[in-house]
Amino acid sequence: MDLDRFKEQAKNQARENKQFLEKLRKRKPADLDQVTLDLHHEAFAHIDCLTCANCCKTTSPLLIDRDIDRLARRLKMKPSQVVETYLKVDEEGDYVFRETPCPFLMGDNYCMVYEDRPRACREYPHTDRKRFYQLLKLSYKNTLVCPAVLKVVEGLKQHYRQ
Repeated sequence: MDLDRFKEQAKNQARENKQFLEKLRKRKPADLDQVTLDLHHEAFAHIDCLTCANCCKTTSPLLIDRDIDRLARRLKMKPSQVVETYLKVDEEGDYVFRETPCPFLMGDNYCMVYEDRPRACREYPHTDRKRFYQLLKLSYKNTLVCPAVLKVVEGLKQHYRQ
């Protein structure tokens, strides 16, 4: 899916997706984790993150101390230098990158620090996690960023509206 078409589709479906995911969160289907995991694998069989990288271009992950230490080792810097150079504290008191796109995103959409990337990047877009019902609010936000999440949510709507 081309990124412009994805953004338009995500925007057009935003209200419906938000309402659906809220109802799903309250309902908590017993098979939600397995259904979501299957849809995750199906989505990523067709979507290549390297052709998109919209997450790296538009959002910043939350960085914890371990992430900062890992990046510092990788960049041969002190953790305080990583914070000073790349990070800021957001309105919730968490470390995030100062700006987007990610400072480690290269022109070919590869990550300069891929092996040492923050945990939030490693786990993104979170559609393969257990207790997925706890991530439905975040997943709504991610439908506006990630084509794979939008595809997973479309699959969930089909599955649970039968």
